Amino acid sequence: MPPVNTLTACAHSAGPRGNLCPTRLLVRERLFAIGDDYWIEDDGGRKVFLVDGKAMRLRDTFELKDADGRVLVELRQKLISLRDTMLIERGGEELAKVKRKRLSLLRNHYRVTLVDGTELDVSGKILDREFAIEYDGELLAQVSRRWLTLRDTYGIDVVRDDADTALLIAVAMCVIVLADKDNED
Repeated sequence: MPPVNTLTACAHSAGPRGNLCPTRLLVRERLFAIGDDYWIEDDGGRKVFLVDGKAMRLRDTFELKDADGRVLVELRQKLISLRDTMLIERGGEELAKVKRKRLSLLRNHYRVTLVDGTELDVSGKILDREFAIEYDGELLAQVSRRWLTLRDTYGIDVVRDDADTALLIAVAMCVIVLADKDNED
């Protein structure tokens, strides 16, 4: 089981149902346009998380906020690195680094290293929004378009009730940003 202090610490505030960790979230594809703000909704259509894209910056930067506007995590592209890397921070402190897995035959395999040394694996068809986030072979969250009929929308299904939903959303966002950049090159 993952360490409690990083991976299993739920979002700071209760969701609309009083549940700290909503299980299925809906994300609009245009979410990743820099400078635009978008809501991530639960499966009941309630606004749960706000993605605040920061425009006019040298690097991709986002803030993931709760429904009350409190910043839960910040995501930013690391400017100087050999491989494209995204950083996830909470309260000004680094929480995780996300980068494409080295020596992987698959372009769609990413590694997330949390500050406490815990590693998450992300693999699947990132560009198709069909991938899984796992810890030591255990599924934590799954991203998929298959559940939905709306075009340009995908779901993030958080499997574990004790998972840090904000962290898993941030991981999904980082992986998608990095895969989209790889695809452009």
